Amino acid sequence: MDILSLLLLGIIAGTVAGLLGVGGGIVIVPMLVWIFGPFPEIPAASLMHIAIGTSLATIVITSVSSIIAHQRHKAVQWSIVWRLTPGIIIGAALGAIFADMLPSDTLRIIFALFILFVSVQLSVSTQFAPLRQLPSDLAIGIMGIVIGSISALVGIGGGSLTVPFLLACRVPIRNAIGTSAACGFPIAVSGTIGFIITGWEMTELPALTGYIYWPAVFAIVPTSLLFAQLGAKLAHIVPVNILKKFFAVFLAVVGLKMLL
Repeated sequence: MDILSLLLLGIIAGTVAGLLGVGGGIVIVPMLVWIFGPFPEIPAASLMHIAIGTSLATIVITSVSSIIAHQRHKAVQWSIVWRLTPGIIIGAALGAIFADMLPSDTLRIIFALFILFVSVQLSVSTQFAPLRQLPSDLAIGIMGIVIGSISALVGIGGGSLTVPFLLACRVPIRNAIGTSAACGFPIAVSGTIGFIITGWEMTELPALTGYIYWPAVFAIVPTSLLFAQLGAKLAHIVPVNILKKFFAVFLAVVGLKMLL
């Protein structure tokens, strides 16, 4: 496996996450597909499953760093996190089970459609009709299941789903981003465990545990953590709105390439 490609992937994912506030999983999954693709040791029938499971495993660690950074600025509303977490855990486990039932090509199409959605989301400033207050515990639990299941299915920390929901609930943008970052941890933990259990029969590589390819996790995480700090500093220097437009175009190209 090309270790330099994996280290570079961590650099790109960390920088993008810190600079634009977009979870690294949106970059990690397609890049892992292209890195893993040429290697015969990675079974083609499980290519997307391994890319998604490995992405979630990296988020377990990187999300902790993100939580610490946001908590330093008192941006995490823990009362909302605790209300969303039970649904998120259930949803992420269901997402992993559902992913295991799908062929790799179907997962590829689902992921491609999702990043095309994120591309549009970055390009257009959508205004949500705000709710009068946070919904009931039941409604928040259902939303947690939806966020967790979709996030685990495509290997992300859920920011592109959680932040719009919290904004619609009148949570200030700073707190919405911090709270979403905290919700990424239970998504990643539950999803990773789910992908380990559902892929337990995978024995093609000794470095595989279920659908998690550990050498990729250990190569991506350190560089991702390091360059997320750089990305966060650059966010105060470069015109982020323009960069978001460029990144939206990049995601559109990646999504169309995966789709076609």
